[in-house]
Amino acid sequence: MGIADWFQTFHANLAVTQVATISTRYRRITRRLNTDFWTTTSESSHSRYVGSYGRNTAADPFSDLDMIFELPSALYFRFDRHAGNGQSALLQLVKSSVAVLYPSSAIKGDGQVISVRFTDGIEFEIVPVFLNKAGSYTFPNANGGGSWKVTNPKPEIDAMQKRNLECNRNLVRVCRMARAWKRQWNVPVGGLLLDTFAYQFIESYDYRGKSYFYFDLMWRDFLLWISERDPSQTVWRAPGSGQYVEGTNFRAKAKKCHALAVEAIRLEGLSPKREVAAKSKWREIFGNKFPP
Repeated sequence: MGIADWFQTFHANLAVTQVATISTRYRRITRRLNTDFWTTTSESSHSRYVGSYGRNTAADPFSDLDMIFELPSALYFRFDRHAGNGQSALLQLVKSSVAVLYPSSAIKGDGQVISVRFTDGIEFEIVPVFLNKAGSYTFPNANGGGSWKVTNPKPEIDAMQKRNLECNRNLVRVCRMARAWKRQWNVPVGGLLLDTFAYQFIESYDYRGKSYFYFDLMWRDFLLWISERDPSQTVWRAPGSGQYVEGTNFRAKAKKCHALAVEAIRLEGLSPKREVAAKSKWREIFGNKFPP
């Protein structure tokens, strides 16, 4: 096996394995909510995958599924006039609907989501939303006495899809691999920031459209790029939506891993090649999803 095979196998090892289970639960929840709030039994209307799963950048092991469900606008005006914390009351109403499906599951309805934790470790986080004229969504925030907030996930998904097609689908591959790096090194950043970094980095990268054969160079350069972000900057703009994404304390770990990547590439280039030692360095960076 060569470099291309190593990284292709690595990416294959990151594929989410619970797709069928996720889809079944998503359809059941959507059907239940549609039945209660829209008088239809559709398993797809009014709901959308968001988060890393919606952006197609999720990686195995996968545990958190984010989805939004659009409610009729009349409910917004009803709960906006609600005495006390109307946002909390709205979340409890949606929670009651979901609890019909999963009465024995651990269901919570506070903060900004209804969360359903299943015994296999997967947690669904359902955000009830109201569609705005501009295409964004208003959602309830029960914290601090209650308020309304705005989210705009569709432009993020569209921007990621567009750039992914422009670079031979390498954007999504890098994003998934970045999650393995985050887990291996306990990098204190969220998935959206990782995706934002990959999106910005790959825009003008020389090898953005190349095959897996170039992924050792791509990851060496990506780690260097991350490590060189302005130390004073703690907030970035997400692709598409432009929402603010925070992150700090990732540069030192990126710098250490860049050094490991440089050493892995040096070992790959020796004659004779020291492939076992090189792969060991990549496994230090990415963990055991990278082939031994």
